[in-house]
Amino acid sequence: MLLYLLRRLAYGLVILVGVNLITFVLFFTVNTPDDMARLNIGGKRVTPDQIEKWKVERGYDKPMLWNEKAPGGERLTNTVFWDRSVSLFLFDFGRADNDSAGDIGHQIKQRMGVSLQLTVPIFILGLLSSTVFALWLVLFRNTRIDFWGVVLCVVMLSISSLFYIIVGQYLFSRQARLVPISGFAPGLDALRFLVLPIALALLAQLGGSARLFRALFLEEVGKDYVRTARAKGLSESRVLGRHVLRNAMLPIITSSGGSLPYLFMGGLVTESFFGIPGLGAYTIDAINSQDFAIVRVMVFLGSLLYILSNMLIDVAYTWADPRVRLQ
Repeated sequence: MLLYLLRRLAYGLVILVGVNLITFVLFFTVNTPDDMARLNIGGKRVTPDQIEKWKVERGYDKPMLWNEKAPGGERLTNTVFWDRSVSLFLFDFGRADNDSAGDIGHQIKQRMGVSLQLTVPIFILGLLSSTVFALWLVLFRNTRIDFWGVVLCVVMLSISSLFYIIVGQYLFSRQARLVPISGFAPGLDALRFLVLPIALALLAQLGGSARLFRALFLEEVGKDYVRTARAKGLSESRVLGRHVLRNAMLPIITSSGGSLPYLFMGGLVTESFFGIPGLGAYTIDAINSQDFAIVRVMVFLGSLLYILSNMLIDVAYTWADPRVRLQ
């Protein structure tokens, strides 16, 4: 297993370099350092001297990818791409292009905890509720309960998550005044700000996840080992819980494991609508202000987390199914 994981890490390093290069090229295809300087300096009249000073302070006065005037290896290293990319692999994120955004590493440490308070309950409760609901539908398969449950799932997954947010804020915040419509507070006070976004996020994802899990469980129900378990006298609920669920774990781990990076990256839409100062809102603000320093860091971290989560999924396969071996 160790050699397998080391090989995956080597592949991941190549992927990170490629993603970083693509992000760099795409960003500077749309924007130039001069455009970024004008946006960050602000004001109606921005002089060329101000633009040049801004670029020098942030290292954007160098060539982008290749420095023809530099000698030897400095043609590659004395560039914006090298300065802004190599430091990422050392987890030195530097400062944002916008002066008000501050140190990126400090902001990530502060905001990641806020995002985790939102995303971890959504992930755990969402996985549990979807699994239980899907098993309940399979328990009553071919009945009206199953039929109307599937109809409900289709209706729920057909509705945009924005609709849940807007309607939820209107009903529970503006009308009933049960919870704040937006904002955040540290400590235990955060609970009253997080209850509504967590509940709405669970409701928005329940339909799609439960319908997927129901299909996985139905596929397992018709197999020989399930009929053998029933022939031995096990109740249907025990067959579903001890056999069907366990043998359907591999696809559940795959679908759920893909959500692990979002635990750290935060919810982009949810944090923006509810005014939660997490990494999702931080990323949205950076995109709106065209802050390349923050965007590249968030893309890098997102790619790194996806690579690590896929490795974790592979390891989890060996736990869910002893027949799986990583070689």
